[in-house]
Amino acid sequence: MNEKSTRELVEILGKTHLSEFESYCNENKESMNLSEEAFSIYMKGLLAEKRIKQQTVFLKADIPERYGYKLLSGEKHTKQRDIILRICYAAELSLEETQRALKKYGMPELYAKNPRDVLLMIIFNERPGSIIDVNELLIKNKMAPLRTSGVQE
Repeated sequence: MNEKSTRELVEILGKTHLSEFESYCNENKESMNLSEEAFSIYMKGLLAEKRIKQQTVFLKADIPERYGYKLLSGEKHTKQRDIILRICYAAELSLEETQRALKKYGMPELYAKNPRDVLLMIIFNERPGSIIDVNELLIKNKMAPLRTSGVQE
């Protein structure tokens, strides 16, 4: 993936003329937040990098395969952050990669002042097992488990 940091983009912008706007957007598409497309490009790039098949991710995330493909392609959109967290965890994303994926999907990142988010951040860092194990840890700590895709919004 050729994703550039914000600092790199700002540096390029300093040398970009108004007439170059369109070419700037095309050349830096992977680095920009372009609605669902940004999430799709980001996730597909990470999965290719990690050599993980989408089908494997959906099985590990315990979400219907067809629904998962539609989410990753941008054909469907969910308002359930837990679904995206399931996909990120099943795709073996790091905490940093997960935060970026949430942001690119247009969802709030995990927040260090929210107890459930704190536990999820630790879980992403330590990788204690499957989604079932994650949910058991959440329940054990009197928190809601990661929701399934039963209600597809």
